[in-house]
Amino acid sequence: MSRKKVSGLAPWEEPGSLAGRVGKGGALALIVLAVLLPLYTIVLTSLSSAETVNRVGGLVLVPDGITLDAYRQIFSDSVVSRAVLVSTGVTVVGTAVSLAVSVLGAYALSRPGSLFHRPILFCVLLMFVFFPGLIPTYLMVASLGLKDTYWSLILPSAVSAFNIVVLRAFFMNIPHELLDSARIDGAGEFRILWRIVLPLSKAVTAVIGLFYAVGYWNAWFNATLFIDDTRKWPLALILRQYVVDSNPLPTATVGVSGFGHVAPPTLAIKMAIVAIAVLPALLIYPFVQRHFTKGVIIGAIKG
Repeated sequence: MSRKKVSGLAPWEEPGSLAGRVGKGGALALIVLAVLLPLYTIVLTSLSSAETVNRVGGLVLVPDGITLDAYRQIFSDSVVSRAVLVSTGVTVVGTAVSLAVSVLGAYALSRPGSLFHRPILFCVLLMFVFFPGLIPTYLMVASLGLKDTYWSLILPSAVSAFNIVVLRAFFMNIPHELLDSARIDGAGEFRILWRIVLPLSKAVTAVIGLFYAVGYWNAWFNATLFIDDTRKWPLALILRQYVVDSNPLPTATVGVSGFGHVAPPTLAIKMAIVAIAVLPALLIYPFVQRHFTKGVIIGAIKG
Protein backbone atom coordinates (compact mmCIF):
# COMPACT_ATOMS: atom_id res chain seq x y z
CA MET A 1 0.00 0.00 0.00
CA SER A 2 2.77 2.37 1.00
CA ARG A 3 4.73 1.45 -2.12
CA LYS A 4 1.77 2.33 -4.31
CA LYS A 5 1.49 5.75 -2.64
CA VAL A 6 5.19 6.48 -3.02
CA SER A 7 5.90 5.24 -6.52
CA GLY A 8 2.47 5.34 -8.14
CA LEU A 9 2.88 1.69 -9.16
CA ALA A 10 0.68 -1.29 -8.44
CA PRO A 11 2.01 -3.65 -5.74
CA TRP A 12 3.00 -6.25 -8.34
CA GLU A 13 4.82 -3.75 -10.59
CA GLU A 14 8.53 -3.03 -10.51
CA PRO A 15 10.02 0.34 -11.45
CA GLY A 16 11.47 0.16 -14.95
CA SER A 17 14.96 1.19 -15.90
CA LEU A 18 15.66 3.99 -18.35
CA ALA A 19 16.67 1.52 -21.08
CA GLY A 20 13.48 -0.47 -20.52
CA ARG A 21 11.27 2.60 -20.77
CA VAL A 22 13.07 3.77 -23.92
CA GLY A 23 12.65 0.30 -25.42
CA LYS A 24 8.93 0.22 -24.60
CA GLY A 25 8.45 3.69 -26.03
CA GLY A 26 10.29 2.75 -29.22
CA ALA A 27 8.24 -0.44 -29.62
CA LEU A 28 4.97 1.46 -29.10
CA ALA A 29 6.07 4.13 -31.59
CA LEU A 30 6.80 1.45 -34.20
CA ILE A 31 3.39 -0.18 -33.61
CA VAL A 32 1.60 3.17 -33.95
CA LEU A 33 3.57 3.94 -37.11
CA ALA A 34 2.73 0.52 -38.58
CA VAL A 35 -0.97 1.21 -37.98
CA LEU A 36 -1.17 4.85 -39.03
CA LEU A 37 1.16 4.88 -42.05
CA PRO A 38 -1.03 2.60 -44.22
CA LEU A 39 -4.13 4.65 -43.32
CA TYR A 40 -2.24 7.87 -44.08
CA THR A 41 -1.10 6.68 -47.52
CA ILE A 42 -4.56 5.27 -48.38
CA VAL A 43 -6.38 8.50 -47.53
CA LEU A 44 -3.73 10.71 -49.15
CA THR A 45 -3.68 8.67 -52.36
CA SER A 46 -7.46 8.74 -52.57
CA LEU A 47 -7.36 12.54 -52.27
CA SER A 48 -4.69 12.97 -54.97
CA SER A 49 -5.24 13.63 -58.64
CA ALA A 50 -4.58 11.01 -61.32
CA GLU A 51 -1.59 13.04 -62.52
CA THR A 52 0.01 12.96 -59.07
CA VAL A 53 -0.56 9.22 -58.70
CA ASN A 54 0.87 8.57 -62.18
CA ARG A 55 3.88 10.78 -61.52
CA VAL A 56 4.65 9.05 -58.21
CA GLY A 57 3.95 5.66 -59.71
CA GLY A 58 2.27 4.28 -56.57
CA LEU A 59 1.02 5.38 -53.19
CA VAL A 60 1.33 9.09 -52.43
CA LEU A 61 3.21 10.19 -49.32
CA VAL A 62 3.56 13.92 -50.08
CA PRO A 63 0.58 15.36 -51.98
CA ASP A 64 0.75 18.15 -54.55
CA GLY A 65 -2.83 19.07 -53.76
CA ILE A 66 -6.11 17.73 -52.48
CA THR A 67 -8.94 16.75 -54.79
CA LEU A 68 -12.15 14.81 -54.29
CA ASP A 69 -12.33 13.58 -57.90
CA ALA A 70 -12.05 9.90 -56.92
CA TYR A 71 -14.90 10.18 -54.40
CA ARG A 72 -17.04 12.18 -56.88
CA GLN A 73 -16.50 9.50 -59.51
CA ILE A 74 -17.39 6.73 -57.06
CA PHE A 75 -20.56 8.30 -55.71
CA SER A 76 -21.69 9.54 -59.13
CA ASP A 77 -21.88 5.89 -60.13
CA SER A 78 -24.55 3.59 -58.76
CA VAL A 79 -22.33 0.53 -58.32
CA VAL A 80 -20.34 1.59 -55.26
CA SER A 81 -23.06 3.79 -53.75
CA ARG A 82 -25.53 0.89 -54.01
CA ALA A 83 -22.92 -1.46 -52.47
CA VAL A 84 -22.48 0.95 -49.55
CA LEU A 85 -26.26 0.92 -48.95
CA VAL A 86 -26.35 -2.88 -49.17
CA SER A 87 -23.49 -3.27 -46.70
CA THR A 88 -25.03 -0.72 -44.33
CA GLY A 89 -28.41 -2.45 -44.39
CA VAL A 90 -26.94 -5.94 -44.00
CA THR A 91 -24.71 -4.75 -41.14
CA VAL A 92 -27.53 -3.01 -39.24
CA VAL A 93 -30.13 -5.75 -39.71
CA GLY A 94 -27.62 -8.58 -39.31
CA THR A 95 -26.14 -7.15 -36.11
CA ALA A 96 -29.62 -6.66 -34.64
CA VAL A 97 -30.65 -10.22 -35.55
CA SER A 98 -27.40 -11.75 -34.27
CA LEU A 99 -27.50 -9.80 -31.00
CA ALA A 100 -31.15 -10.72 -30.40
CA VAL A 101 -30.55 -14.41 -31.07
CA SER A 102 -27.31 -14.51 -29.07
CA VAL A 103 -28.70 -12.65 -26.04
CA LEU A 104 -31.91 -14.69 -25.93
CA GLY A 105 -30.04 -17.96 -26.43
CA ALA A 106 -27.35 -17.13 -23.88
CA TYR A 107 -29.90 -16.03 -21.28
CA ALA A 108 -31.97 -19.18 -21.76
CA LEU A 109 -28.87 -21.37 -21.50
CA SER A 110 -27.74 -19.53 -18.37
CA ARG A 111 -30.93 -20.59 -16.54
CA PRO A 112 -30.43 -24.20 -15.32
CA GLY A 113 -34.14 -25.01 -15.38
CA SER A 114 -34.75 -24.01 -19.01
CA LEU A 115 -36.45 -26.51 -21.32
CA PHE A 116 -33.92 -28.73 -23.16
CA HIS A 117 -31.16 -26.73 -21.51
CA ARG A 118 -28.49 -29.43 -21.57
CA PRO A 119 -29.09 -30.83 -25.11
CA ILE A 120 -29.12 -27.36 -26.64
CA LEU A 121 -25.99 -26.36 -24.73
CA PHE A 122 -24.32 -29.55 -25.97
CA CYS A 123 -25.25 -28.66 -29.57
CA VAL A 124 -23.86 -25.14 -29.14
CA LEU A 125 -20.59 -26.50 -27.76
CA LEU A 126 -20.48 -29.03 -30.60
CA MET A 127 -20.34 -26.11 -33.05
CA PHE A 128 -16.85 -25.37 -31.72
CA VAL A 129 -15.63 -28.73 -32.99
CA PHE A 130 -17.63 -29.44 -36.14
CA PHE A 131 -18.40 -27.11 -39.04
CA PRO A 132 -21.28 -28.27 -41.25
CA GLY A 133 -19.24 -27.66 -44.38
CA LEU A 134 -19.57 -25.49 -47.44
CA ILE A 135 -21.75 -27.76 -49.59
CA PRO A 136 -24.37 -28.51 -46.88
CA THR A 137 -24.56 -24.79 -46.09
CA TYR A 138 -25.06 -23.94 -49.76
CA LEU A 139 -27.73 -26.63 -50.20
CA MET A 140 -29.54 -25.47 -47.07
CA VAL A 141 -29.62 -21.84 -48.23
CA ALA A 142 -30.78 -22.88 -51.71
CA SER A 143 -33.48 -25.24 -50.36
CA LEU A 144 -34.86 -22.47 -48.14
CA GLY A 145 -35.19 -20.18 -51.16
CA LEU A 146 -32.74 -17.67 -49.73
CA LYS A 147 -30.34 -17.70 -52.66
CA ASP A 148 -29.89 -14.28 -54.28
CA THR A 149 -31.59 -12.57 -51.34
CA TYR A 150 -30.13 -10.33 -48.68
CA TRP A 151 -31.08 -12.88 -46.01
CA SER A 152 -28.45 -15.22 -47.47
CA LEU A 153 -25.86 -12.68 -46.30
CA ILE A 154 -27.25 -12.66 -42.75
CA LEU A 155 -28.76 -15.97 -41.67
CA PRO A 156 -25.83 -18.36 -42.42
CA SER A 157 -23.61 -16.36 -40.04
CA ALA A 158 -26.27 -15.03 -37.68
CA VAL A 159 -25.18 -17.06 -34.64
CA SER A 160 -21.70 -17.48 -33.22
CA ALA A 161 -21.25 -20.26 -30.67
CA PHE A 162 -18.29 -18.44 -29.12
CA ASN A 163 -20.32 -15.27 -28.53
CA ILE A 164 -23.19 -17.25 -26.99
CA VAL A 165 -20.80 -19.00 -24.60
CA VAL A 166 -19.21 -15.70 -23.56
CA LEU A 167 -22.60 -14.05 -23.00
CA ARG A 168 -23.90 -17.09 -21.10
CA ALA A 169 -20.89 -17.08 -18.79
CA PHE A 170 -21.44 -13.38 -18.10
CA PHE A 171 -25.16 -13.82 -17.41
CA MET A 172 -24.47 -16.71 -15.03
CA ASN A 173 -22.27 -14.44 -12.92
CA ILE A 174 -25.14 -12.03 -12.20
CA PRO A 175 -26.29 -12.67 -8.61
CA HIS A 176 -29.24 -15.05 -8.50
CA GLU A 177 -30.63 -13.16 -5.51
CA LEU A 178 -31.16 -10.12 -7.72
CA LEU A 179 -33.12 -12.10 -10.30
CA ASP A 180 -35.09 -13.95 -7.60
CA SER A 181 -36.14 -10.66 -5.99
CA ALA A 182 -37.43 -9.46 -9.37
CA ARG A 183 -39.46 -12.68 -9.74
CA ILE A 184 -40.91 -12.21 -6.27
CA ASP A 185 -42.01 -8.72 -7.36
CA GLY A 186 -43.86 -10.32 -10.29
CA ALA A 187 -41.41 -9.71 -13.15
CA GLY A 188 -41.34 -12.23 -15.98
CA GLU A 189 -38.24 -13.55 -17.71
CA PHE A 190 -38.37 -11.03 -20.59
CA ARG A 191 -38.76 -8.11 -18.15
CA ILE A 192 -35.86 -9.43 -16.06
CA LEU A 193 -33.72 -9.75 -19.17
CA TRP A 194 -34.61 -6.28 -20.47
CA ARG A 195 -34.64 -4.32 -17.19
CA ILE A 196 -31.94 -6.07 -15.14
CA VAL A 197 -29.67 -8.38 -17.11
CA LEU A 198 -29.01 -6.23 -20.18
CA PRO A 199 -28.29 -2.98 -18.26
CA LEU A 200 -25.74 -4.92 -16.20
CA SER A 201 -24.19 -6.38 -19.35
CA LYS A 202 -23.61 -3.24 -21.43
CA ALA A 203 -19.87 -3.79 -21.79
CA VAL A 204 -19.91 -7.36 -23.04
CA THR A 205 -23.02 -6.75 -25.19
CA ALA A 206 -21.40 -3.72 -26.84
CA VAL A 207 -18.24 -5.70 -27.61
CA ILE A 208 -20.20 -8.67 -29.00
CA GLY A 209 -22.23 -6.24 -31.11
CA LEU A 210 -19.02 -4.68 -32.43
CA PHE A 211 -17.69 -8.13 -33.37
CA TYR A 212 -20.89 -8.92 -35.26
CA ALA A 213 -21.01 -5.53 -37.00
CA VAL A 214 -17.39 -5.70 -38.18
CA GLY A 215 -17.96 -9.28 -39.36
CA TYR A 216 -21.02 -8.34 -41.44
CA TRP A 217 -19.36 -5.22 -42.88
CA ASN A 218 -16.26 -7.13 -44.00
CA ALA A 219 -18.05 -10.31 -45.16
CA TRP A 220 -17.69 -11.05 -48.87
CA PHE A 221 -17.54 -14.85 -49.13
CA ASN A 222 -21.26 -15.45 -48.56
CA ALA A 223 -22.03 -12.92 -51.30
CA THR A 224 -19.72 -14.79 -53.67
CA LEU A 225 -21.62 -18.02 -53.00
CA PHE A 226 -25.22 -16.89 -52.76
CA ILE A 227 -25.60 -13.62 -54.71
CA ASP A 228 -25.79 -13.78 -58.52
CA ASP A 229 -27.34 -10.35 -59.05
CA THR A 230 -24.44 -7.91 -59.03
CA ARG A 231 -26.78 -5.12 -57.95
CA LYS A 232 -26.96 -6.86 -54.54
CA TRP A 233 -23.22 -7.07 -54.02
CA PRO A 234 -21.96 -5.66 -50.69
CA LEU A 235 -19.05 -3.26 -50.54
CA ALA A 236 -16.65 -5.96 -49.32
CA LEU A 237 -17.19 -7.95 -52.51
CA ILE A 238 -16.69 -4.81 -54.62
CA LEU A 239 -13.46 -4.28 -52.70
CA ARG A 240 -12.43 -7.86 -53.36
CA GLN A 241 -13.24 -7.84 -57.07
CA TYR A 242 -12.05 -4.36 -57.97
CA VAL A 243 -9.20 -3.56 -55.58
CA VAL A 244 -7.67 -6.95 -54.74
CA ASP A 245 -8.28 -8.86 -57.98
CA SER A 246 -8.28 -5.77 -60.27
CA ASN A 247 -11.38 -7.04 -62.09
CA PRO A 248 -13.70 -4.50 -63.76
CA LEU A 249 -16.82 -3.60 -61.89
CA PRO A 250 -20.30 -4.63 -63.11
CA THR A 251 -21.42 -2.55 -66.09
CA ALA A 252 -24.69 -1.41 -67.60
CA THR A 253 -25.36 -4.94 -68.85
CA VAL A 254 -26.78 -5.76 -65.42
CA GLY A 255 -29.01 -2.71 -65.38
CA VAL A 256 -26.81 -0.30 -63.52
CA SER A 257 -24.19 2.06 -64.75
CA GLY A 258 -20.62 1.22 -63.82
CA PHE A 259 -17.44 3.16 -64.23
CA GLY A 260 -15.56 0.01 -65.17
CA HIS A 261 -16.51 0.60 -68.82
CA VAL A 262 -16.03 4.39 -68.70
CA ALA A 263 -12.46 4.66 -67.50
CA PRO A 264 -9.73 2.22 -66.55
CA PRO A 265 -9.23 1.61 -62.81
CA THR A 266 -6.97 4.09 -61.12
CA LEU A 267 -5.11 3.72 -57.87
CA ALA A 268 -6.84 6.79 -56.44
CA ILE A 269 -10.28 5.24 -56.98
CA LYS A 270 -9.13 1.96 -55.47
CA MET A 271 -7.80 3.72 -52.39
CA ALA A 272 -11.02 5.74 -52.13
CA ILE A 273 -13.02 2.48 -52.02
CA VAL A 274 -10.65 1.14 -49.34
CA ALA A 275 -11.07 4.35 -47.31
CA ILE A 276 -14.87 4.09 -47.55
CA ALA A 277 -14.68 0.46 -46.40
CA VAL A 278 -12.48 1.32 -43.41
CA LEU A 279 -14.34 4.48 -42.34
CA PRO A 280 -17.32 2.88 -40.48
CA ALA A 281 -15.09 0.88 -38.14
CA LEU A 282 -13.08 4.02 -37.36
CA LEU A 283 -16.28 5.93 -36.61
CA ILE A 284 -17.90 3.22 -34.46
CA TYR A 285 -14.84 2.25 -32.41
CA PRO A 286 -14.60 5.48 -30.29
CA PHE A 287 -18.17 4.96 -29.06
CA VAL A 288 -17.50 1.32 -28.08
CA GLN A 289 -13.91 1.82 -26.93
CA ARG A 290 -14.87 2.58 -23.32
CA HIS A 291 -16.62 -0.79 -23.14
CA PHE A 292 -14.06 -2.67 -25.22
CA THR A 293 -11.32 -3.39 -22.70
CA LYS A 294 -13.76 -4.19 -19.90
CA GLY A 295 -15.96 -6.36 -22.10
CA VAL A 296 -13.13 -8.32 -23.70
CA ILE A 297 -11.33 -8.94 -20.41
CA ILE A 298 -14.47 -9.89 -18.50
CA GLY A 299 -15.74 -12.04 -21.37
CA ALA A 300 -12.40 -13.77 -21.81
CA ILE A 301 -12.01 -14.53 -18.11
CA LYS A 302 -15.55 -15.72 -17.58
CA GLY A 303 -15.75 -17.51 -20.93
